Amino acid sequence: MVDADQTFVIVGGGLAGAKAAETLRAEGFTGRVILIGDEREHPYERPPLSKGFLLGKEERDSVFVHEPAWYAQHDIELHLGLPAVAVDRAEKAVRLGDGTSVRYDKLLLATGSEPRRLDIPGTDLAGVHHLRRIAHAERLKGVLAALGRDNGHLVIAGAGWIGLEVAAAAREYGAEVTVVEPEATPLHSVLGPEIGRLFADLHQEHGVRFHFGARLTEITGQDGMVLAARTDDGDEHPAHDVLAAIGAAPRTALAEAAGLTMADRAHGGGIAVDASLRTSDPDIFAVGDAAAADHPLFETRLRVEHWANALNGGPAAARAMLGRPVTYDRVPYFFSDQYDVGLEFSGWAPPGSYDQVVIRGDATKREFIAFWLSDGRVLAGMNVNVWDVTEPIQTLIKAGVRPDPERLADPTVPLESLLEG
Repeated sequence: MVDADQTFVIVGGGLAGAKAAETLRAEGFTGRVILIGDEREHPYERPPLSKGFLLGKEERDSVFVHEPAWYAQHDIELHLGLPAVAVDRAEKAVRLGDGTSVRYDKLLLATGSEPRRLDIPGTDLAGVHHLRRIAHAERLKGVLAALGRDNGHLVIAGAGWIGLEVAAAAREYGAEVTVVEPEATPLHSVLGPEIGRLFADLHQEHGVRFHFGARLTEITGQDGMVLAARTDDGDEHPAHDVLAAIGAAPRTALAEAAGLTMADRAHGGGIAVDASLRTSDPDIFAVGDAAAADHPLFETRLRVEHWANALNGGPAAARAMLGRPVTYDRVPYFFSDQYDVGLEFSGWAPPGSYDQVVIRGDATKREFIAFWLSDGRVLAGMNVNVWDVTEPIQTLIKAGVRPDPERLADPTVPLESLLEG
């Protein structure tokens, strides 16, 4: 039993932190729950920032995890707009930016990630943007609307999920868009060249220009405004605004300064945690973008940056803090919307881990499921404009079966029937 006089502290005001706090109360914890967030906003979800909210199709209030009054109703103490600056493990205390400290019996680090920055001349110009926080999305929404009105140009560095979703939004506003990407296709590190090419075709059909095999080397401007973006192969692209979408880095400074064990770069960095999301300190847990967890299913350490990891990891960490037996073995999952294409991806298949890609359906019509296989075993699956198949796809991944590739590719064969191999 957890004593009512205990204090559980959550550092991180995102979805993972909010769901952890919710779960602590739902599981009957009656001690103090303190949630610390460095933004003044109440905890919110991030997918709308590059999708519906950015497009003006979702209201601002729709992004928040709970109504503001919910926290007081559930006796959750909020410290918003006040960063945690140090963890004293000996004293079991978190020091805040105003010099005060809060004691903890258990601590959860849900510190998230931050956009990677372009290290080139010109990034101090007013028209250079990142997208991670709601304030970024609000600013970018106004920028895209203005570019659309004025036939302006947006250059995007990076053809990952954020880069492509913003490209799609920018085209819907009517802006001209150029995406600069060092790989040969979009989403190369996630989907590989086979499927990445399909996303290049999708965006090109909607008027997006790609410059593959190149990196930005300089953003030029005048009077503080962006004029152009130059690449390492000598090209120059006209630009009124530039979005840096070159990935995210886990926010680990707090954990590193506290002496917690970190994951190596080969596993994406992050705070090293076991399958119960516990760090090298038995009273400190970590979850979400910042955590790199031992994954029993894939038998490796994974750092997953997607929405579902925060949604499901927060509750798992809360139960572990309460002393419940926890094995966090969820199949990684994310979704994306671009133009009239919606997709869901389940699994983990980084470059070099698979030897075959099987297509089920018609990729030319963008109604298909792609499967990534290694020695016949399904590592990942992505359904594109095909719905209600996430559960059987994830079951195939978890079961570790080796289905016949021809049957796997045949849409008339039920996915559930492939579980026997």
